[in-house]
Amino acid sequence: MILGVLLATLLLSWGLTFGVRHYALARSLLDVPNARSSHSIPTPRGGGVAIVLAFLAGLPALVVLGALDSSLMWGLLGGGGWIALLGFLDDHGHIAARWRLLGHFGGAAWALFWLGGMPPIELLGERLELSWGGYVLAAVGLVWLLNLYNFMDGIDGIAGVEAISVCLGGALLYWLGGHVSLVWPLLLLALSVLGFLYWNYPPARIFMGDAGSGFLGIILGILALQAAWTMPELFWGWLILLGVFVVDATYTLLHRMLRGERVYEAHRSHAYQFASRRLGGHLPVTLATVVLNLLWLLPVAVLVVTGWLEGILGLFLAYVPLLLLARWFRAGALE
Repeated sequence: MILGVLLATLLLSWGLTFGVRHYALARSLLDVPNARSSHSIPTPRGGGVAIVLAFLAGLPALVVLGALDSSLMWGLLGGGGWIALLGFLDDHGHIAARWRLLGHFGGAAWALFWLGGMPPIELLGERLELSWGGYVLAAVGLVWLLNLYNFMDGIDGIAGVEAISVCLGGALLYWLGGHVSLVWPLLLLALSVLGFLYWNYPPARIFMGDAGSGFLGIILGILALQAAWTMPELFWGWLILLGVFVVDATYTLLHRMLRGERVYEAHRSHAYQFASRRLGGHLPVTLATVVLNLLWLLPVAVLVVTGWLEGILGLFLAYVPLLLLARWFRAGALE
C-alpha cells in the first residue's frame, strides 16, 4: 500500500504539472526572458505547485499506513505549505522582501515547534546541547536553505535533480544507519519532484517558480533536522549531500554582499550560471550536479554515517573541492 501511495504521488505530480502548464499557456503566465535570465524563450511558470500538492497529499496517507510520524507530518504540512503559499503569492504579484523574510521565519518556527527544535550536535567527539540557541540557529538555517534553493533554481532541471539526488542519498544513509523505516517521506518527495522534472528537464517546458523552490528548500531542511534527531551523524551527512547548493549560493551571496549589492535582486552570477554559459547550455551543468552528488558527496556522507570519518572533517573534505569549483567559475563576480 505504501508503494501504491508513492506511485500515485508520481502520477499526480506529472498530471498536475501538465495541467498547470496548459493553464499558464492559456492565461499567458509566462516567464519572459530579460537581461538577467538564463533562458531565451518565454516559458510557463508555476509548475512547482504540482510538487507541493502531490507531496502534501501523500503525507497523511503515510501517517495512516504507519510510515510517518504525525508530528513530522504536521511540521512538513504547516511549514512547507505556508512557504509554498508565500512563494505562490510572490509569483503572482510582489511581496516586499522584509515581509517575505518574516513569513519565512514564521514557517521555520512552525516546523521547529513540531520537531522539538535543534537536536544536539556531535562535534569532534563532544555532544553539544544548544538549548534555545539551537532554535535560533535552526531557524536561520531553514530560512537560508529555502532562500538559497530559490537562488539556485535558475537553469533547467537543476533544482529537481538536486532534490532527487539528496533524497535518494538520504535514503541510503538511513539504510546504512539502520533506520530503513524513515525513508518513506524522502521517497515521497523524490517522486513528487520526478513527476515535475519530466516537464522541467532541459529544455524546460515549464519552470518551478518560487512556490516550488522555497518549498523544496524548507522541506529538505526539515527532513535534515529530523534525521539529526534520529542519529547525530546523519546531520553531517545531510549537510554534505546539500553541498552543491549550499556552497554555490553562500559563496555567491558573500561576494555580492562585500560589493554592497542588494542580495535579494535577480542576477546571473552563481557558479552554475557562469558554468552554463561557458559550457553552452543548461544540460551539462544539470548532469554535472548529479555526478557531483552521487560520485563525490554521497561517498563522503557514507563514510561519515558509517563512522569512518568524523562529521566536521567529512564536511570540510566535501566542501573544499566545491569551493574551488565556485572560484573557478567566478561565482559572485560581476557579469
